[in-house]
Amino acid sequence: MFNSSQFTPEYFLLTGFPGLEAWYPWLILPFCFTYVIGIVGNTLILTVIRKNSSLHQPMFLFLAMLAFSELGVSASTLPTVLSIFLFGANKICFEACLLQMFSIHSFSIMESGVLLAMSVDRFVAIYNPLRYTTILTLPRIAGTGVTLGLKSLLLMFPLPFLLKSLPFCSHNVLSHSYCLHSDLIQLPCGDTRPNSILGLCIVTSTFGLDSLLIVVSYVLILYTVLNITSGEGRRKALNTCVSHMCAVLVYYVPMISVALVHRFMKHAVPAVRLLLANIYLLVPPMLNPIIYSAKNRQIRQGLIQLFLQRKY
Repeated sequence: MFNSSQFTPEYFLLTGFPGLEAWYPWLILPFCFTYVIGIVGNTLILTVIRKNSSLHQPMFLFLAMLAFSELGVSASTLPTVLSIFLFGANKICFEACLLQMFSIHSFSIMESGVLLAMSVDRFVAIYNPLRYTTILTLPRIAGTGVTLGLKSLLLMFPLPFLLKSLPFCSHNVLSHSYCLHSDLIQLPCGDTRPNSILGLCIVTSTFGLDSLLIVVSYVLILYTVLNITSGEGRRKALNTCVSHMCAVLVYYVPMISVALVHRFMKHAVPAVRLLLANIYLLVPPMLNPIIYSAKNRQIRQGLIQLFLQRKY
């Protein structure tokens, strides 16, 4: 691999928690718990919504999209995380690393877009409840889902090819348990400006714009709620947004924390940065099914019916 100063790497070395290798048998327990809850929980959400025709409404269809994108994130990170902590296998071939990077970022972009669509859904439901189902029709919801999926795929499509065309030097160690573009872009010894510019444009046009529009949506929601005359009406209107607000916080707070640590705490203990990165990718898929099951009566009843059908 190292016959010359520039080469195309055969594999990359992923990083678990440096210095804590002796604790891996114990660290794998919370990771497995997180994956099991996230995968089983989101699968149950999808199953309940698919089997209950009464849940074929805009809010629940967007929730199904959110569950699908979170399953994609979990499935993308699962192989390498478990192979590191279970077997100590930290090698990943170049092509598999690019594929994992593409999958993680594509599903994350889709998840952010779905959260924005859900905030618009809540605004329409509160602002114009009588025309809610006529504005958010099934074809429009399906078109939104297809658009979000295609957008995430098309935005990420050039990055693996740009990375593959770059010459790499002798360093092939990544700083996470999975392949991320921010990691991979540090390794080439060629001109990475096109990759960096494209990556910045993708982040700005997706996570940055989505988060801004979510804030705008909630400003409009709050303005609409304050114009409701009855206190009970205001309480009910805001209560319909609680689950979504929790999902937004669970998604964006870890993301902002990771960005702040990488920007202002570059010399922080590596384990802290790795822990925050893992929280950002692994915790939202685990918590969102719990949040929606606890806060939404229809989802909760659907889960109970599903379990009773399986029992009998």
